[in-house]
Amino acid sequence: MALTKKPITGMKDILPAEMQIRDYVMNQIKDTYRSFGFSSLETPCVEHIANLTSKQGGDNEKLIFKILKRGEKLNLDTAETENDLVDGGLRYDLTLPLARYYSNNSASLPSPFKALQMGPVWRADRPQKGRFRQFVQCDIDILGDATSLAEIELILATTTALGKICPDNSFTVRINDRGILKGMASHCGFPEDSYDQVFIILDKMDKIGCEGVEKELIEAGYPEENVKKYLGLFGAVEDNASGVRKLGEMLKDSMPAEVAEGLAHIMDTVTDVAVADFKIAFDPTLVRGMSYYTGTIFEVQMEGFGGSVAGGGRYDKMIGKFTGVETPACGFSIGFERIVTILMDQNFQVPSAAEKKAYLFEKGLDSGRLSEVISEAMKERAGGMQVLVAQMNKNKKFQKEQLMKEGYTEFKEFYKEALK
Repeated sequence: MALTKKPITGMKDILPAEMQIRDYVMNQIKDTYRSFGFSSLETPCVEHIANLTSKQGGDNEKLIFKILKRGEKLNLDTAETENDLVDGGLRYDLTLPLARYYSNNSASLPSPFKALQMGPVWRADRPQKGRFRQFVQCDIDILGDATSLAEIELILATTTALGKICPDNSFTVRINDRGILKGMASHCGFPEDSYDQVFIILDKMDKIGCEGVEKELIEAGYPEENVKKYLGLFGAVEDNASGVRKLGEMLKDSMPAEVAEGLAHIMDTVTDVAVADFKIAFDPTLVRGMSYYTGTIFEVQMEGFGGSVAGGGRYDKMIGKFTGVETPACGFSIGFERIVTILMDQNFQVPSAAEKKAYLFEKGLDSGRLSEVISEAMKERAGGMQVLVAQMNKNKKFQKEQLMKEGYTEFKEFYKEALK
């Protein structure tokens, strides 16, 4: 029986043309983040199943690739539940592994710790265009800093990286705070135990609009008066720092003043010092689905691309679930695969410092002549040139066309009879 050539459903082979873009984007991101003082780390792709199912990953916990126990520990005859068969799973994001890593190694790490982590994650999601079951995430996190400097640095580092990678694409950082979400809900009379349901419905605003949200909230049993008061707040303020402060005044009966002031301070500072060209906008409808967020939340939207290309927020309670001691934490993740997709759709050409040249030699070239070809290539490589040495195909034109797609701009041909 012939082996299967295609990759597993929801996963893909990456061809050289895309790999060039992926390497370029990854290097740009890493270089930018390191310039902000972030340190690279790596965590295992397999996590304890108890950690992955600790009710912090939202719907991602329904998408775990679970791993069977090994050897004698795997006993199918005596197993009664799934827990008797499974003890690990592939990580569905990089945040939970980072929290475990920090909890285990904090004594050896600086405080605050600025972490940079890039790597593959896995979700048993329904595959579709631009969505795969294995994909790369790119995270920066600041652990141990409770001040707004963490949010400011994360936003500046992320927007600086995006500005370098996509200089021709305008983008907006949408920002909110879970404290503002709760303050608005409290101000409008929603009971505290209903907040999660209210926010889940509110999160659909960009899909079903204000009328759709109003209809769903009323159908969920909330008084129409409360719902209309709630939705009226969203149109009552501007999307800048002044709008945040105005909303803070409106919610002073239900929210501490420092929540709005802290968010406005972040927006003002980022606006004052940013080097990339982007807009930072207050969006009181921004929810973000992860249940572990505790404070500031943010997303990046890029013109011409549906959905966000980056997102994150503050999650001050996650590390405490490992250590028993709450540790302030805040992170931002670039949607690596989405950025690559945007660049591929734009036929992006990777800028190369080194010229790429191909040496093509005729089949049957004697060993002395071949040594001469390779020696010449080695000299060019030593001078900074990128040189490919390869045997000439029968269809030389097609061979050159394929190499040109990989960025080769100059060709030199070597034949048995004479050096050309």
